[in-house]
Amino acid sequence: MLKSMTGVALAGLLLAACGEKNADHEKVEGPAVSAAAAPTNVAVDTAPTTGESGPTPGASSYTADQARVAIEKAGYTELGPLNQNTNGIWQGNAMKDGKPVSVSIDYKGAITAL
Repeated sequence: MLKSMTGVALAGLLLAACGEKNADHEKVEGPAVSAAAAPTNVAVDTAPTTGESGPTPGASSYTADQARVAIEKAGYTELGPLNQNTNGIWQGNAMKDGKPVSVSIDYKGAITAL
């Protein structure tokens, strides 16, 4: 009983110490932050990924199933098993416009057919 009364008394003291709520407490001001006109993070590659220059090596976060879905959405059919090479690029054989092709997808999602 004494513990619960002490807890209630402490809670009352904390509420009293916080003071009354008024309009001055509603306004929050912080440091002035300006937005950059263009992204300045040089670690992000913003170049288009059309696949024209070939697949880009790099650690891929795609799983085999995700790579398969992306390749199939790009219009490839009859996609065989996908294998990831040492450069992180998923590769496999598929059909495109009735012709057999070797297709790959890099970590950026660029799909390249040979």
